[in-house]
Amino acid sequence: MGGGSSKNPGGFSGDFDSDSGGQLYVSLKIENLKIRDDLIPHVFGSIPIVGSWDSSRSLSMERESALTWELSFVVPPNHGTLVFKFLLKSKDMESPYVVEEGEDRLLTGGKLEGGARAAVFRLPGCCDEELLEYRVFVIADIVSPFDLAASWRAYKENLRPSTVRGVPDICINAAPEGGPENVSAASLELDLERYVVPSPTCSTADVYAANLTEAPRSLGHNSVFTICDASGGSPNSSEVEFHTANHIASDKNIGTMLNPSKVSLNSVMANKGSDGMFSPLVKQGDQRALSVDCGFGSPRFIKSATVSGFLSDLKYSEAKAMPAAAGAVAAAAVADQMQGPKEDQCLAIVLVGLPARGKTFTAVKLTRYLRWLGHETKHFNVGKYRRLKHGVNQAAEFFRGDNPEGVEARNEVAALAMEDMLSWMQEGGQVGVFDATNSTKRRRNMIMKMAEGKCKIIFLETICNDERIIERNIRLKIQQSPDYEEETDFEAGIRDFKERLANYEKVYEPVEEGSYVKMIDKVSGNGGQIQVNNISGYLPGRIVFFLVNTHLTPRPILLTRHGESQDNVRGRIGGDAILSEAGEVYSRKLANFINKRLKSEKAASIWTSTLQRTILTATPIVGFPKIQWRALEEINAGACDGMTYEEIKRNMPEEYESRRKDKLRYRYPRGESYLDVIQRLEPVIIELERQRAPVVVISHQAVLRALYAYFADRPLKEIPQIEVPLHTIIEIQMGVTGVQEKRYKLMD
Repeated sequence: MGGGSSKNPGGFSGDFDSDSGGQLYVSLKIENLKIRDDLIPHVFGSIPIVGSWDSSRSLSMERESALTWELSFVVPPNHGTLVFKFLLKSKDMESPYVVEEGEDRLLTGGKLEGGARAAVFRLPGCCDEELLEYRVFVIADIVSPFDLAASWRAYKENLRPSTVRGVPDICINAAPEGGPENVSAASLELDLERYVVPSPTCSTADVYAANLTEAPRSLGHNSVFTICDASGGSPNSSEVEFHTANHIASDKNIGTMLNPSKVSLNSVMANKGSDGMFSPLVKQGDQRALSVDCGFGSPRFIKSATVSGFLSDLKYSEAKAMPAAAGAVAAAAVADQMQGPKEDQCLAIVLVGLPARGKTFTAVKLTRYLRWLGHETKHFNVGKYRRLKHGVNQAAEFFRGDNPEGVEARNEVAALAMEDMLSWMQEGGQVGVFDATNSTKRRRNMIMKMAEGKCKIIFLETICNDERIIERNIRLKIQQSPDYEEETDFEAGIRDFKERLANYEKVYEPVEEGSYVKMIDKVSGNGGQIQVNNISGYLPGRIVFFLVNTHLTPRPILLTRHGESQDNVRGRIGGDAILSEAGEVYSRKLANFINKRLKSEKAASIWTSTLQRTILTATPIVGFPKIQWRALEEINAGACDGMTYEEIKRNMPEEYESRRKDKLRYRYPRGESYLDVIQRLEPVIIELERQRAPVVVISHQAVLRALYAYFADRPLKEIPQIEVPLHTIIEIQMGVTGVQEKRYKLMD
């Protein structure tokens, strides 16, 4: 890791402020004018530099020049005082080590007590002692977690290049590389169901989505509410139209969109077709490489005080082109980390739209996405309140606009749901998704009146003009909704629902007031468009970007770990080992499986990390483009890289115990936590949502746990315990009916 310049020897560039949202990055350098190539400087001391005063586990400093050695580390905010010293070891490690003279060095509150004094060593000799004196430089700065992760990754790659980095990042193979195939295609039977194994959790795809929303808790209370009859006017801010995009028009637009203090979504995004981001880049015989560097693994250490500064400083080479959507979201993640808390005010996403337009499915996807990112989010479905208070056997007459009793009853349950959501926000909730038709200005004004001074309102209107899709959604509604569970005549249920729909259409008033997002024909499969009005703030901008890239086109996503590696056999974490013999067998079995499962899916793609165990696992797969993502690399174990858990327990007991107590938030020394992994995986999620063709993701256990948790809507706290075994494929089927899961175990 590169430190700062040495223009400030012995001092710090600023005091450490744990409330700034960053961490204290420290670079230690020592310089000896009397060259001794046989001696290597080391550092040892207390957590988190090493973990104990064990000289055998001291950290070697890296040679920066002929006379200078350097070592960098991060001081977490919860470590107030660090104690350390320098020592010298011979290259052959056979001679005794020599510890510097003088008192221990203390780093307290971001300051080095006593200044950066010289390091003096007395070397034993046959006649007289030899005295060596090293000049010491200490550079420190407060930096964002993203900068630290990027710098550490760049350092690791420069220090230990992979032996397979020459493999093209995108390629279509005409034939398998390497030796003869030891596992014939016949060894994997055409009946793939033979390999199906039970999933650890039951699929929720067959459950009516609205029944999975927040349970009503205010029913039975005497709620008082006022229906505001004020007419909502259109705001002065101009309306802007978005079209589904494969690319953002310009870098300037990205900078405008991602200013966390005010996000004004005023860019125009051109619709360039429904194909995936990478399909136009790949042609038969075209071996051009594309390494997807989505906000993780920057080629140099970047320090920027503002997001605009970050965007102007961050440069990507042409050989490392980055998808526009993923890049913008990655930059947004940086803004989130750099700016600290997102918004103090709670946010309500209020759905608007006629029945059978995909409101609930959109609400479910958005809720799942925000929860996965760590935002406290709940989905409140007014239909669920209505069924519990007034029963499920309500005919179309109940939904007429000129039926005062029906209107009053529906407004009552809407107010109850709104009261519950506001109460939940007062208890710490951040984003509430309010799911109902909300089809009149009067209803929406009532909601805004109730939310006044309590939360920010953004209306999300779903519009569909495709009669074929509407008809399909109506049939799904009759099949799944509790409103028709007692209706034995399917066609009679359809007629009743269409009459209900006609009653809503008579009084429907499109959103023209307040802050809103309109999703128009987004489920048609032809791209659709997004209209955005009066949207500002970091989190609303993030939500809009997710909605721009999401769709409901059915397609499978296959998740699998790499084949068993040599480090798996040894029980060592991290590293960049090659496959074991069993891992090589799995790579061939996986290739057979993919060729059979996706034989008719010519637009499918294979995604791997940049570590060789995933690249080698994908090597036998032919006929599909292969794309490497740095964001898909395994959790960075930092100082524990290459160790076994038993070694960590024995040599770093404090670290082992901290990890055991909270695996989700635990960060390896100079490494990552599961929460860090989730942050860098957000661009991957955006791209997976954008893809309309199947994707095979070959990655690592921690990464796949995080990805699986997104699709399965698993709580963050469960992610470190999710079962993702070796040599097993998890198939996630995404579509309008929700998410379904199937697992295939190819090897014992």
